[in-house]
Amino acid sequence: MRDRVTGATGATGVVSTYFLPRDLHPVAWWVWALGIATAASRTTNPWLLGSMLAVVGYVVVARRGSEPWAMSFRLYVYLGVFIVVMRVLFRVVFGGAEGPTILLRLPEVPLPAWAAGIRLFGDVSAESVLGGLYDGLRLATMVICLGAANALANPKRLLKSMPSALYEVGTAVVVALSVFPQLAESVLRVNRARRLRGSTSTGRRALRSVVIPVLEDALDRSLRLAASMDSRGYGRAGEATPRQRATTGLFMVTGLVGLCVGVYGTLDGTTPAYLGGPMLAVGLVVGMTGFVLAGRRVQRTRYRPDRWHLAEVVTAGSGVLVAVLVLTSSSADPAALTPSLLQLSWPLLAWAPLAAVWVGVLPAFLSPPPVPPHDELDDVPDDRLPTRHHRDHHPSHDRPHGRSHGRDDESVGSRP
Repeated sequence: MRDRVTGATGATGVVSTYFLPRDLHPVAWWVWALGIATAASRTTNPWLLGSMLAVVGYVVVARRGSEPWAMSFRLYVYLGVFIVVMRVLFRVVFGGAEGPTILLRLPEVPLPAWAAGIRLFGDVSAESVLGGLYDGLRLATMVICLGAANALANPKRLLKSMPSALYEVGTAVVVALSVFPQLAESVLRVNRARRLRGSTSTGRRALRSVVIPVLEDALDRSLRLAASMDSRGYGRAGEATPRQRATTGLFMVTGLVGLCVGVYGTLDGTTPAYLGGPMLAVGLVVGMTGFVLAGRRVQRTRYRPDRWHLAEVVTAGSGVLVAVLVLTSSSADPAALTPSLLQLSWPLLAWAPLAAVWVGVLPAFLSPPPVPPHDELDDVPDDRLPTRHHRDHHPSHDRPHGRSHGRDDESVGSRP
């Protein structure tokens, strides 16, 4: 009887510890988002794409924190809407008469003989507009999935997780991914300052009062980033012979080419089978060999490296499972994922791929919530606060007072 009570108490403790507020490993969020984006690349069914958008949006709302980069998700949503509108507009402007159902009859602009095959305006068919809408919705879903990863993952912790061989490239990628979050933070800060000053201007005057401070803030951030990267030895590497550099470069380039071919073969169902999984595996092995050889020249130190726990496995596995199930469904029933545009009809709603898409919502329920802001920690019950063990793995709980929050999350850098 005592063993049963002890076992039940231990299971309860594990569950309560599992859902303690903490930040998940950024790579887990990126794997989850890339899995859903991969699934979106194989379908133009609006039911499935709309479900993917609903899943991604719900997870972002449920698990994003209060950091500046978490506020950038709406920018990606706006970008997705812009992509859909532009794809439909392109079908209207550049020849939209692919189909018998004509919606508009616009005057066609005559073009010279060297521009044969290109049409400007003319008849616009419903099939062509729907084709542009489906393609734009697919591309917008993929972009919004990347925006979700950018809103959920800490870019500074993502840089810490990069292998030594990809440290410099990873720094450039993280800086590029941080553009939208930084712009969103700057716009919010400038608007808050305008409201505190009692500004009520609108139109061009308001736009000028927002754009100029945002650009000035972006320039200041760039200068501080350049000084910080230089002080951390960015761009410096250890000594290596020309033969070692050539061998490492050959492995990395060959591996990357193999990965590109393998990804294309996996996403395109019309390619031969050996260009998919086998080429992807070979490219991964060769590329990892090059990364290991290149990593020996770069010496980096890491302060409190992030660890993977069960929540990270569940989050990343749900995204991978979505991709695998949708890819399997595309081979079994291609018509359910790609609606026909030859005859106007409602797209088919296949329950198997729809259920596969909704597997991606698991992180909203099976991952721990993010760490609340410092001013909200007093409202959290004592039994829900992170324990000392979790603070050891997450620097945000163990920062000394008075220090900058950004420096603790950044890696020390490389040294010559």
